[in-house]
Amino acid sequence: MDWMALSLIGTIAFAVSGAIVAMEEDYDILGVYVLGFVTAFGGGVVRNLLIGEKVTMLWQQGFQFTIALAAMTLVFIFPLAWIKRWKSWESFFDAIGLAAFSIQGALYASNQGLPVSASIVAAVLTGIGGGIIRDLLAGRKPLVLRDEIYAVWAMLAGFLIGIGWPQNPLGLIVLFMIVVVSRMFSVIFKWKLPRRSLRTLLQQNDVPNKQRPPALQEERREFDVS
Repeated sequence: MDWMALSLIGTIAFAVSGAIVAMEEDYDILGVYVLGFVTAFGGGVVRNLLIGEKVTMLWQQGFQFTIALAAMTLVFIFPLAWIKRWKSWESFFDAIGLAAFSIQGALYASNQGLPVSASIVAAVLTGIGGGIIRDLLAGRKPLVLRDEIYAVWAMLAGFLIGIGWPQNPLGLIVLFMIVVVSRMFSVIFKWKLPRRSLRTLLQQNDVPNKQRPPALQEERREFDVS
């Protein structure tokens, strides 16, 4: 399986997604490049720090850097109609990137003889770490933690590799397809993890201070000061 080709597709997809988020937030061209590079390479850097790999491995990816830079530059100068067309395919290319990066991260940990938990963490950080950093830099809530099921598929890849299930390239291909298809099903059928929001309850209990009795108003002010 040509992991280099899949890794390049993932790098382009993640770099472009970071660039588009920066443009949506009205960042200048430097912000576009920063968010794009962070999205494409940030997860791998954090992974290397946690599993003991050399962080300097990042600087050995000159070709990927060049491809990411070219993709972000094209996005910055392309007409908006072209960007809208890209966004219609974004989920598919993003799923490829998630699968390739998650498997790559889990293999790094597994090849070092680390436990299953390390393979899961390495897969998650490589697959979604860049997107989390991107959203935080853009002042957004991380989409991967509140949108359709995303990180779970990276955890699945890390778990299966950690227990030694894919023993050959064919097994890795099957795992790759499982992650891609599962992620696309999540997007198409709007699969979400269970959630319990307290926002409505807090809004219902948030009675305006002017409507409170004077004693309670004073109590509220004293509480706020303390």
